[in-house]
Amino acid sequence: MRIRIPNALRDAVLGRLAVGLIKAIRWTDPHRMSDFAGGFMRRIGPKLREHRIGRANLAAAFPEKTPEEIETILGGVWDNLGRIAVEFAHLDRIWDHDPENRGNSHIEFSPESEERFIRLRDDGKPALVFAAHLANWEMPALPGAAHGLPSAVLYRAPNIGAVADMVMATRGVNMGRLIKTGLDAPVKAADALAEGLHVGMLVDQYYVRGVPVTFFGRQTNANPLIARLARQVDCPIHGVRVARLPNHRFFIELTEEIPPVRDAEGKIDIAGTMQTITSVVEGWVREHPEQWLWLHRRWR
Repeated sequence: MRIRIPNALRDAVLGRLAVGLIKAIRWTDPHRMSDFAGGFMRRIGPKLREHRIGRANLAAAFPEKTPEEIETILGGVWDNLGRIAVEFAHLDRIWDHDPENRGNSHIEFSPESEERFIRLRDDGKPALVFAAHLANWEMPALPGAAHGLPSAVLYRAPNIGAVADMVMATRGVNMGRLIKTGLDAPVKAADALAEGLHVGMLVDQYYVRGVPVTFFGRQTNANPLIARLARQVDCPIHGVRVARLPNHRFFIELTEEIPPVRDAEGKIDIAGTMQTITSVVEGWVREHPEQWLWLHRRWR
């Protein structure tokens, strides 16, 4: 006789286990645990179905690379995922950038990025900021709350309630206003811009109802929300990328303003602007392919 476990009960049990694990990780040394988790995922990842998806994606994106080179990149992808899991448990501690004490920080900026950030913070205007699933993709949302930049972040809540509650509590302390993805997210994001906030979002996943763009020479769909918001509010667009460095360090880069594509009437062209943003993300990924999330179906 087969016993069927109700979905609600299963999710409740999984949620408690996940929350308990996150709390337990907080008691560990973050750097040692990060090294352990990265190594563990390097061993386990190639046995999972997502490894085949990643291999196919990389082979199509980099036809010039050998199978051995692709497997090396995938090893880095799994290593990065393991580290992110540990770093999330320490999210309220991971941002340790102190302008007055740079030598002890694990965060590095270029002088140009720091100047852009200060300009963005102090100009009194709203802005749109995009990021990608590179390195630790939670980090682009951290400097705003840490250094006085009024900000809001669009996020996707986990399906399991207990985990979603913990994620909300953890991110809310460190990321400013949180806007859950959903039917009302565009309205809430536009309202945040009208208040003068800087609204951030990830832009590099497949979106069924998106606009067509070319990414690594192949057509895919991009979520047009950021371009539509720019068209509605007409505010600057910037990109933020994170690169993982040796010895548990990170490099953060804030781009200059990225001009949107405009049509003959001067209005922002949605598809053209999303192609511009997608091309920026592709440049980031080409520089550090082992740090991007190749394991999802970006092309369909």
